[in-house]
Amino acid sequence: MNIRFLETFVWLAKLENFRLTAEKLHTTQAAVSSRIASLEEAFDVRLFDRNTRSATLTPAGRRMLAYAERIVRLDGEMRRDIDAASDAGLIRIGVIESIVHSWFPALMAQLRERYPRLDVEITSDTTLHLIRLLSTDGVDLILQTDPVPGPDFTNLPLCEFPVRWAASPRLGLGGQPLDVARLAGFPIISFSRHSGPHATIERLFAAVERPASINCITSVAAMIRLVADGLGVAALPPAIIGRELQEGTLELLDVEPEFPALPLVATYRSQGLPVAARIAELASEVARAMAAAANLASPAVADRAEATPARRATEAKNSTSAKAKRTPKTTAPAAPTAKRRPRRS
Repeated sequence: MNIRFLETFVWLAKLENFRLTAEKLHTTQAAVSSRIASLEEAFDVRLFDRNTRSATLTPAGRRMLAYAERIVRLDGEMRRDIDAASDAGLIRIGVIESIVHSWFPALMAQLRERYPRLDVEITSDTTLHLIRLLSTDGVDLILQTDPVPGPDFTNLPLCEFPVRWAASPRLGLGGQPLDVARLAGFPIISFSRHSGPHATIERLFAAVERPASINCITSVAAMIRLVADGLGVAALPPAIIGRELQEGTLELLDVEPEFPALPLVATYRSQGLPVAARIAELASEVARAMAAAANLASPAVADRAEATPARRATEAKNSTSAKAKRTPKTTAPAAPTAKRRPRRS
């Protein structure tokens, strides 16, 4: 017996309409009619009373419905159980630190929920090293910044990380328009050599007369700590320094030209583990959801990130005008208040 025929029977019993049933099952009305006719022939009974508007169950059809629903439900349970069993085993995921410090924990939570029998092995490294690992079968899936060329690999875009220059407030660089020539006076804390952000930094400072001191660090956590301690400036995704921005140990800088966004990509071997492709899709869902949530939940940070020198100047001018309007033309002297004696205990 064809399970699809029973599924069609169940949906037609619920919807009582051939057109709606065909739309629900993504097929044609003729196919629905053919499946029902096959069931009626197999059981030698009439299952529906048909008229021009609806299809209603006959007494025999109502008796059959309970069995059909049970069979369809068991078929679904069986398929889900077999699919889960096929996903048991080990998946090796390589991931860059910028993702580890942002939405990767949310992805891990989803993996535990959807694939409880799957063991996950995590390798955190640079994009360059992760691509080498994938090419030599050292990992099954990598989450990084550069698409891997060739027919042996599948690349799935995830999202883009906006990147901003950041520094410790103690350097006094915030709240003013800057250019890269001004930044060249401070140590530049960069992602690892041969990474996309490092190449961008080299390109930006190549045209600056004053040579910049570019310090490459493979650890994102170490980069953040050094910059927060006032030992340099760095181009970082605001998504990975949200806590430092809220605590005030880091601030975003208004630098022209803007630093380009950091694209994130999931890459797996085209003929590799089937579950790797499904996890890549899941990573895309999580990354986009987290990016959207960050934009909605942190409007102040987003506003600072998008502020331009002209906009800052306009806001400052408006603020000064507003203060002038609120300031009275004459004020009483404050001397009596200043001479007030302290109370005796």
